[in-house]
Amino acid sequence: MIRLLQLRNADTRRIALVAEPKLRPLANFTSIYDLANAALSRNVKLSDLIEQSLSAESLDYDPIYAGKSEWKILPPIDHPNEPSRTLVTGTGLTHLGSAQNRNAMHGAKESELTDSMKMFKLGLEGGRPEPGSIGAAPEWFYKGNGTVLRTHGEPLDVPSFAEDGGEEAEIAGIYLIDPAGQPRRLGFAAGNEFSDHLFEKKNYLNLAGSKLRTCSLGPELAIDVSFDSITGSAFVERGGQKIWSKEILTGNANMCHSLANIEHHHFKFDGHRRPGDLHVHYFGAHSLSFGEGVILQDGDIMEVQFQNFGRPLRNTLRRNAPSNRPLTVVALA
Repeated sequence: MIRLLQLRNADTRRIALVAEPKLRPLANFTSIYDLANAALSRNVKLSDLIEQSLSAESLDYDPIYAGKSEWKILPPIDHPNEPSRTLVTGTGLTHLGSAQNRNAMHGAKESELTDSMKMFKLGLEGGRPEPGSIGAAPEWFYKGNGTVLRTHGEPLDVPSFAEDGGEEAEIAGIYLIDPAGQPRRLGFAAGNEFSDHLFEKKNYLNLAGSKLRTCSLGPELAIDVSFDSITGSAFVERGGQKIWSKEILTGNANMCHSLANIEHHHFKFDGHRRPGDLHVHYFGAHSLSFGEGVILQDGDIMEVQFQNFGRPLRNTLRRNAPSNRPLTVVALA
């Protein structure tokens, strides 16, 4: 398994290969973005360039992961110079559990076919087309640019205007658009997509606004992991005690939309194929604590882990002080 971390120590950045319990830094590259672009320009596989670039150095992973080192973990992908050139998006209603949670969220009876369930039904019927064919379009949402990405150990914020914040344990695909406009998948990362479910529950049309939040990735980018069938787990910890936990199934075998279909419908838009851009795309949640009546509180810890995706991703929920003061716009005229 090839998994990479991005690290920072003061003004120094490094990439490191995970070789548990050690990290092996790469020479000559300071970001996965630069590494991927070098692989494109040299016409070599990313995995081969990683192997060729390994240095003789070694770092202990444990203190870095625990936040007890001068080396700090960065998100497993970023645009080093222009965070706005990273598009963070996602796809919903891709798992059976997500549809059940959504229906329960909107208080619908089983006999009622909500718009969410209609969308989910389209995915069941047409989300896994034969190779060479185009399937049904999944639900799609925008989360922000690269400035919303957080990594292991960093808090996820409930903004002052928001009603709630809740974990959504998912896999995210990481992509770079090459000079010819071709999307190139760099790998996958564990993620916490994080949303305002109370706001969305009031009206499903609030979905777009409920997604404009911080979210997390990492700590590791899995370069060569299979997406066929993935097992994982998520839990919420409060005061040192688990208050909710769930086993998770994801990957192609456990979704109503195939990876190929999701990727087609994301990258079919011309604006999503701009050379040099990065894309982080969340593939949807199997289960979430909000669907089982859990309302997260300030200081709760959310943990997400998937088999073969490296160490767990842990983030603390941080509620910003609520505010009823409107934001004002100042005219330049």
